[in-house]
Amino acid sequence: MALPAVFLVLLISYIPMAGIILAFKDYRFDLGVFGSHWNGFENFKYFFNSGTGLRVTRNTILYNLLNLATSQLFAIMIAIFINEMRGKYFKKISQSIIFLPFFISWTIVGVFVYNIFNYETGTLNTVLKSFHMDPVNLYSTPTVWIFIIAFFNSWKWVGYTSVIYIASILSIDAECFEAAEIDGANIFQKIFYITIPSISPTIFIMFLLNIGRILRGDFQMFYQIIGNNGQLFDTTDVIDTFVFRSLLTSGDIAMPAAATFYQSVLCFVIIMVVNGLIRKTRPDNALF
Repeated sequence: MALPAVFLVLLISYIPMAGIILAFKDYRFDLGVFGSHWNGFENFKYFFNSGTGLRVTRNTILYNLLNLATSQLFAIMIAIFINEMRGKYFKKISQSIIFLPFFISWTIVGVFVYNIFNYETGTLNTVLKSFHMDPVNLYSTPTVWIFIIAFFNSWKWVGYTSVIYIASILSIDAECFEAAEIDGANIFQKIFYITIPSISPTIFIMFLLNIGRILRGDFQMFYQIIGNNGQLFDTTDVIDTFVFRSLLTSGDIAMPAAATFYQSVLCFVIIMVVNGLIRKTRPDNALF
């Protein structure tokens, strides 16, 4: 029964790994992957000497750290709020509404963003004009998009992540809360001294699972929200969007292959280091 799944994993995930050698070759279409000449680390040198490598690496790490902090924090807060709700039907309706954005594609979200912030016909500037205020051109203000991207990332993922934390909260022994109530603990004391410590293993696991993707930006989110607006590239360009645009504009497969190989190696190193640190301090919360 497991054979089809094993075959698919080998076919989709392992066999294509032979293409890693493209990162170390001067690729030519007429010679193919294995026939092209080796060029060592020249593709990596070009990636960093062009000034792009460090910039997209910095953006990818900072955005992922910001998105990880905001989405996980809001997910924990919402999970606790929903758990403390007393109305059965209100709780279910609230959870469904919060979970709904997860099913909306980034393409639709990109349309929302454009229609809200468009300079000429966007909702924001329409409202500002109705109050006789000057319109703002956010598409020429790169720093604002740091907060816009963080907001929409949290909006889309917080409902899905909160389900995991709600399940973790429901597994806490109810007698702990009953004992706290007998001792006179209020709702905030129960949250800080029972709920949060009890779900801390789940928090660490979610942190480790996400930290392993610290150098993998959400390509669909960045590309659909930002698009090909060159004015925003310095602030919003990540490794994934850079690789995609490089393939579209230059057709050079080797240099994007070097960028993705560098991305994968750093992700592996980061998850190993962070997991090792957690294993030394809190062995029960480590992944392995």
